[in-house]
Amino acid sequence: MNTRAYMLGAALLVAVQASVLFLFGQPAICTCGYVKLWEGVVLSAGNSQHLTDWYTFSHIIHGILFYALFTFLFPRISVWARLLMAMGVEIAWEIAENTPTVIQHYREQALAQGYTGDSIINSVSDTVAMVAGFLAARKWPVWSVIALALFLELWVAYEIRDNLTLNIVNLLHQFDFIAAWQSGT
Repeated sequence: MNTRAYMLGAALLVAVQASVLFLFGQPAICTCGYVKLWEGVVLSAGNSQHLTDWYTFSHIIHGILFYALFTFLFPRISVWARLLMAMGVEIAWEIAENTPTVIQHYREQALAQGYTGDSIINSVSDTVAMVAGFLAARKWPVWSVIALALFLELWVAYEIRDNLTLNIVNLLHQFDFIAAWQSGT
């Protein structure tokens, strides 16, 4: 396949993502009526509604992990095919996390009690962040990609008491000591 075909495939995947979220009733942009580049307040109505937020860094890490996983599992297929696979998984997650069941599950966590799901622009931006992580993992030395992922995890945990690791743990099982720490009690 040529580069144009992969780019078309990527665009179609994002179009499917946006369309499904639209059908779910997710707003295109923040219901506040404007778009910000960065929303830094986790416990706000703007979280997961603007272009980027603290959880954008987790999506960069998704890209790094998908690059490593798909390179290990499918070393003979092109990097662009692996990127489309990574986008497919990321977009499937973006759609799943905006289902009523997952939204409700998130609401039961200390930092997501008012969560209503992502705006379409935030969800698509999350996918773009994953692509950035994937491409960084492709180009950068392994040690620097590992250092970046560890830095992002630790920095976000320090700043907002949440990160990709805690998000996964809380999705699987909520521990009282984690909830207490996240809520600051």
